[in-house]
Amino acid sequence: MTYIDPVCGMTVDPARAAGTSTHAGQSYYFCSAGCLAKFKADPDKYLQSTTATTSAPSPEGSCCSHTAPLSPRGHMLPMAGSRKPEAGSRKLEAVPPGTVYTCPMDPEVRQDHPGSCPKCGMALEPDLSTVPSMRVEYTCPMHPEILRDEPGACPICGMALEPRTVGLEETPNHELLDMTRRMWIGVTLGLPVFVLAMGDMVLGMGLGGRVDMRVSNWIGLAMATPVVLWCGWPFFQRGWVSIVSRHANMFTLIALGVGAAYLFSVAATLVPGIFPEGFKVHGVVETYFDTSVVITVLVLLGQVLELRARGRTSMAIRQLLGMAPKTARVIRDGQESDIPLPHVKAGDLLRVRPGEKVPVDGVVVDGRSSVDESMVTGEPIAVEKAAGDALTGATINGTGSLTMRAERVGNDTLLAQIVR
Repeated sequence: MTYIDPVCGMTVDPARAAGTSTHAGQSYYFCSAGCLAKFKADPDKYLQSTTATTSAPSPEGSCCSHTAPLSPRGHMLPMAGSRKPEAGSRKLEAVPPGTVYTCPMDPEVRQDHPGSCPKCGMALEPDLSTVPSMRVEYTCPMHPEILRDEPGACPICGMALEPRTVGLEETPNHELLDMTRRMWIGVTLGLPVFVLAMGDMVLGMGLGGRVDMRVSNWIGLAMATPVVLWCGWPFFQRGWVSIVSRHANMFTLIALGVGAAYLFSVAATLVPGIFPEGFKVHGVVETYFDTSVVITVLVLLGQVLELRARGRTSMAIRQLLGMAPKTARVIRDGQESDIPLPHVKAGDLLRVRPGEKVPVDGVVVDGRSSVDESMVTGEPIAVEKAAGDALTGATINGTGSLTMRAERVGNDTLLAQIVR
């Protein structure tokens, strides 16, 4: 087990520690006699790092200028503003906070959280035109698990954090997963009800007299109840919203139809005596559990197919956004340097070297080259560019070097407008 020197933040092996000190009943280990002496002189000064995220460089010139927060036993704790990478941490979350959700069928419906459209009942989709296609985060070259949104120093080794650009990531569609699960459970539980109903049509009532009709109704009640009330519950929710908002839609009909068939069948099974004799066949009221089950499963199948198609559309949009380069080579004060694309501002002079993608929309200031604009125009022949000609972001420069002035950046570029 290793511990953290509370003075300089270095990792210390107790067996090789240069010294140890006990304060408030707790033992602390030190990398050098100098750190031990400083701690003994003022322990509270260095133990404040247990709650601080970072500390200023030690005025006495300690061996490290940054310390990490410590647990009571001297173990290093995660620092505020940093996080350990999870699966896909090198990508921007697909739906960042502040994303606007809109309905594909009714684009005037917009809100700041997921849900279903009050007009047509469709699940709202994130409007990717309002989401930054990329952003900058800072990481330590020696400790890539350290990720921050702002510049700073690594809490482990003290190195300056380096910027890097991350883009949108495709994440699982939770609604698709939920609808798929409901569909397969509905198929499994509804199959016996469907088989009994089809058997009655082929062989006669009660499978040709082999099954008592009362038993058949109770089997239908047991199997159809979870299918209708759990698998089909999202349809009843959307149907109710459509009634409250006074916008009748497909889910209004589904909720009314399935609900009426199920409630009639429940009453016919539990209290058949309330029905007139004309409703009965061989003393038993025929039920519609098979109808409610089949409609629910078929609508679930339609939802799964729709969500898959919409997911492929969203993936294509993300791939289109990913065509833009991640960095740009900016010319400032006569010096060239690579910066993350989100840091480019309108009016910046940029260098586009041979074979590179044009970072943003702009105008050629100097140089001559041919640019492949097939991404925008579909034309396979490269277009010659010289001073004064317009350039489009994400197109590919040919063999020449160009100096350009950025005019439209971020969500104002042609690529962003295509997505919008």
